[in-house]
Amino acid sequence: MQTEKIAFRMFLLPGCEAQYRQRHDEIWPELVELLKASGVQDYSIFLDREHHVLYAVLRRTPGHGMGELHRHPIMQKWWQHMKDLMCTHPDGSPVAEPLPCVFHLD
Repeated sequence: MQTEKIAFRMFLLPGCEAQYRQRHDEIWPELVELLKASGVQDYSIFLDREHHVLYAVLRRTPGHGMGELHRHPIMQKWWQHMKDLMCTHPDGSPVAEPLPCVFHLD
């Protein structure tokens, strides 16, 4: 099954790196299950400390359900759990900007 790789950036508030790491180190099993059931695989988030920018890269399966994640109560609960650490929209979802791929090497 061929997966699609996507990347996006989010914005961490200054001074929140340790708490952001800790919350992800303790990610809820039900959130992991939801992400995997939605077709998310090989998900990594990197931090540019100087600019407080988070860069996320993941693979998603064909027919993935990422577009429906925002409706799920577990996802909404996670956003509320994380919103004090990052730039968010009024609904608590993180401000996320897609990043186009300009080079790839297998």
